[in-house]
Amino acid sequence: MPGLPMLKALWAYRGFVWSSVMREFHGKYRESLLGAFWSVANPLTMIVIYTVVFGQLMRPSLAGHEKTPFAFSIFLCAGVLTWGLFAEMLGRLNGVFLEHGNLIKKSNFPRICLPAIVAVSALVNFCIVFGLYLAFLALIGHWPGWALLAVVPLLALQVLFTLGLGIFLGTLNVFFRDVGQLTGIVLQFWFWLTPIVYVFDSLPAVARTVLQYNPMQPLMVAYQTLFLNQRVPDFASLAPLFLLTALFLMLGAWFFLSRVGELVDEL
Repeated sequence: MPGLPMLKALWAYRGFVWSSVMREFHGKYRESLLGAFWSVANPLTMIVIYTVVFGQLMRPSLAGHEKTPFAFSIFLCAGVLTWGLFAEMLGRLNGVFLEHGNLIKKSNFPRICLPAIVAVSALVNFCIVFGLYLAFLALIGHWPGWALLAVVPLLALQVLFTLGLGIFLGTLNVFFRDVGQLTGIVLQFWFWLTPIVYVFDSLPAVARTVLQYNPMQPLMVAYQTLFLNQRVPDFASLAPLFLLTALFLMLGAWFFLSRVGELVDEL
């Protein structure tokens, strides 16, 4: 198994990974007067805007939820917040080896630690935003109950998919620098081709057929089902994404391990 040595290396250097995440988090707000408050203020502002503006304007488009307070806000935030985690992770993984080129040249440590630092850092940021979202759901009386536990396997699947794809693209980007630029453009199109700001079932049949090939589509629908409908999503619909995740994890691990020795020369 190509990933086994990487997992052993990550476990051995877990202290290095966590300390790097904390150093990065505190470094963002070191010179700021209000410090880590800004990590809460930005997502809180985003949730308020979605709730006050989009929620009131778009609520009628959610059939069956006309009487649910802030229905569109719940629907929208469920997709936007989790997509934000995906976009942040993939965007940073795409350039993680280029960004830390000097560190790679000067220090001797398992290079796989760098993607792990990106993943954990993105999850820390996401947990802050997600905590505010859960507080919002509790405040408006729309708590999902025990169904909330389903978010754990959903997030695990999303993070693993992003890691596999991100490590592959990040390694490829060292050798072909156009990959980084192309990924940013693809992410913009990918967002609008994913049912986040619109309801998947409201699309024409042809559009639904095409978008079913989008691996993020069933995942976003699962999040929306969990938080808006307050029930456990259909995990069977995620089977293609699970297979794709396994494929990208193996492909990413193989490509990274086969090229890791050449990274220093290319950087």
